Amino acid sequence: MSMRLSRSIVGEAEARAVSRVLLEDGYLGMGNEVRLLEEDLAEYLGMKPQQVVTTNTGTAALHLAVEAVAAQCHVTGGKPEVLVPTLTFVASFQAIAAAGCVPVACDVLPETGTLDLADAERRLTPRTIAVMPVDYASNPWQADETLNFARKKGLRVVEDAAHAFGCKSRGRKIGSFGDVVCFSFDGIKNITCGEGGCLISFDAEVVRMASDARLLSVENDSQKRFAGTRSWDPDVKRQGWRYHMSNIMAAIGRVQLGRLDREFIPSRRRLTAIYEQRLAGVAGLELLHTDPEDFVVRHIMPLRVLHGHKDAVKEALAARGIPTGVHYKPNHLLSFFKRGNSNPLPHAEQLYAELVTLPLHPGLIPQDVEEVCATIRHAVD
Repeated sequence: MSMRLSRSIVGEAEARAVSRVLLEDGYLGMGNEVRLLEEDLAEYLGMKPQQVVTTNTGTAALHLAVEAVAAQCHVTGGKPEVLVPTLTFVASFQAIAAAGCVPVACDVLPETGTLDLADAERRLTPRTIAVMPVDYASNPWQADETLNFARKKGLRVVEDAAHAFGCKSRGRKIGSFGDVVCFSFDGIKNITCGEGGCLISFDAEVVRMASDARLLSVENDSQKRFAGTRSWDPDVKRQGWRYHMSNIMAAIGRVQLGRLDREFIPSRRRLTAIYEQRLAGVAGLELLHTDPEDFVVRHIMPLRVLHGHKDAVKEALAARGIPTGVHYKPNHLLSFFKRGNSNPLPHAEQLYAELVTLPLHPGLIPQDVEEVCATIRHAVD
């Protein structure tokens, strides 16, 4: 047996969309196709197109979001600080640092891998401006509690929802509520643009700043490009970045969005259900918890392997040609982010020693997952 841990699911429809941009439209940069994707995303989420800012990566979306939020805050005596769970892809920390802020590593809940709000509260300082919850493994755990926490503490919320496109919390699609929400559309996410991401915000000034900043902060250049023109007499008043999405990427994304509800979500949830049925209650294993009132579309499938048996499970899977991953090494253990993050974060470190990520993507069939589960059960028996 041989399989992939994760993979892009693209086909003829995406190829035709790219071909149309190449051969018919002829303009490969940011233009009408990007505008249409932003409209499609807004319609899917029940938002206004003016609330959506697409970018060339999810990391870029996070960077622009933190930067725009920080511009509205005033901090003395040091750099602004953003509370962020340490168990996340390094992109979350890098985006905060790139925006001129300090990522303050917080511990996570061992049962979910998501932000421990009590630990976050202990790390508040007068310089704290925002909290960045991460929807780890697509889990929007305590979404409302996090918003309430931020409201009470006078903080902004920049939600790293890179894993969570298509998910719901209490019946609401992630991205349709909150403060600022960022998605990733890279090659293996719930939908892909090849690369790409977007920012959703309920703050018009955040949207305006991010929309300009993705195009080197040339004022109002997005709307001109959407209309097929350019800013030939521009003004620039602040730092900007070359973070815009291309028409090629948007063409792929529009097709993927059309496949999400009818194809990708049912497949991911069907495969996840098999994992949960076969591995729940097995001694030595723990599945991460989700709220039964939430609708979770797993981007990755992490499993806790207890009692020091992680390596044995990985070896048994590898012997069957089954790949595994680790999501993630806690950021406070990385050399660059150890500075200022010297406190131990025991739950995150415990999870790092236990977590094994199993194959999950719509290219798998149920028999693949059954084989993965049987191999794991045998390894811990």
